[in-house]
Amino acid sequence: MDFAQHLTQHHWHNYLPKSVLCLKDYDRQTFYADLAAGVTVGLVALPLAMAFAIASGLTPQAGIYCAVVTGFLISLLGGSKVQIGGPTGAFVVVVAGIVAKHGIHGLFLCTMMAGVMLVIMGVTGMGKAVQFIPRPVVMGFTNGIAVLIASTQLRDFFGLRLEHNPGEFFARMKELAAHATTFSTPATLLAVGSLALILLTPRVTKRIPGYIVALGLGTAAAALLHLPVETIGTRFGGIPSGLPHLEVPEFHVAMVLPLIAPALTVAMLGAIESLMSAVVADSMTGDRHNSNVELIGQGVANIVSPIFGGLPATGAIARTATNIRSGAKTPMAGIIHSVTLLGILLFAAPLASYVPLAVLAAILFVVSYNMGQWEETWRLLRVNKSAVAVWLVTFGLTVMADLTTAVEFGMVLAALTFIRNVAETTTVAPVTKDYILTGRAHVLHDKHIPDYVEVFSVQGALLFGAAQKLEVILRALPKLPKVIILRLRGMSAIDSTGLGEIEHLADRVRQSGRHLLLCGAKEHPAKLIHQKVFEEKIGPENICSNIQEALDRAAEIVRESEVGEA
Repeated sequence: MDFAQHLTQHHWHNYLPKSVLCLKDYDRQTFYADLAAGVTVGLVALPLAMAFAIASGLTPQAGIYCAVVTGFLISLLGGSKVQIGGPTGAFVVVVAGIVAKHGIHGLFLCTMMAGVMLVIMGVTGMGKAVQFIPRPVVMGFTNGIAVLIASTQLRDFFGLRLEHNPGEFFARMKELAAHATTFSTPATLLAVGSLALILLTPRVTKRIPGYIVALGLGTAAAALLHLPVETIGTRFGGIPSGLPHLEVPEFHVAMVLPLIAPALTVAMLGAIESLMSAVVADSMTGDRHNSNVELIGQGVANIVSPIFGGLPATGAIARTATNIRSGAKTPMAGIIHSVTLLGILLFAAPLASYVPLAVLAAILFVVSYNMGQWEETWRLLRVNKSAVAVWLVTFGLTVMADLTTAVEFGMVLAALTFIRNVAETTTVAPVTKDYILTGRAHVLHDKHIPDYVEVFSVQGALLFGAAQKLEVILRALPKLPKVIILRLRGMSAIDSTGLGEIEHLADRVRQSGRHLLLCGAKEHPAKLIHQKVFEEKIGPENICSNIQEALDRAAEIVRESEVGEA
């Protein structure tokens, strides 16, 4: 009976949200830290929520309603301690396309359908399945969305007089070029000034986010100087005060079938974005999120959001990082962020009508650049040609076609690349004396493994879908000795996703004050491992040809640390 009870408790423990798990050790000091972080990130979320809604073709209050409702539910029900949920740039292009084709009621139904899909993914334990999407595909559509978001903001950034802003990228660029002479000098100067404030504020102070400074000073400048620029008030008539209006969206059976593909896109994009954000949060806090619980929380939030007139939502990497840097300890910070936005909605909504659209455009320019993760993309594209091909197809189709098509083609190309990589690792060769002599340096049986070394062996292909296997090392990291050796003799193949996971592992090991060494890679994986961009990340001296060389390097590291301590 006790055993059965234990199993039951263990089963339910796996599905408890972090907000419940954190209650045991919650105290007043933790609350104060969460309070400060929640208020800060709430202020940061305000301009972003409005900007994302406007860029999606909706009213600014739709973004705020979404941030309030989903921010509260994702923090309450999610599987990450410090995740901040709400509308994000990743959905802008998708939402705009759904609204243009199916209308606002189609968007609401699509969002709820996506929410149900996310809950099913979480309940059935598919949280890890998202990791089977190759890194070049993820980076390709992320970069593509970043470019599309930036292109939608050119109109407001320069104050161009356009009656219609086309949905397709090339049509939009053609229309913008045709009306380039209609730019507004005050709007352009205001946008450039806001952009400068966002970029320069972190150099002056880390306490106040640049978005808040740009929003406050930009709005004040436009109002006090009576600048002839378009504002939220002039375009949308301001933001209504009071609580979001509760209304169940209209349901039409005929709309379900056409919305299945868009709903699947929203669900997959939401899952990828939220779990990526949770992984970033883990790396910053040392905590471990629960992928399946996080998807359930995200799903419930997206089911409820349309009832209050909100957009699709997911975990927001920038706001989550701001939350952590502001001192957040538990999901209470995310709940306070939601309450802060609700307070602004109730008591300060009329002030939002003075916010210039040029300022919001400058904010979205920075957001789109940051979400593109261009430095990581550049590193990825320097790894191998197959990664470039997958990225290029996904990026090009995201910009020129749509996200669903881009991911489909990207996944097919990635699968073909996977088959080729596995096929290339199959070899047939005679066993010669040289082969036997060479192999002895890699044998572990006659080697002494000192106490300051832990050896982990990789067997099989470390390609996308399997790269997360390295998490076993991260879970054991606090108990591991000073030097960790990753023995790659049994690794048959590796791709850009696998290399990225090793780089992430190296960063976490380094942050813990330990050292990671690689050794014994065979010819095919060694070609990628010895590329300059990867060597620079790991350290060429930490990439060894065999286990004996790695053990010698480990002894050298220990001697150097002892000398430094002396």
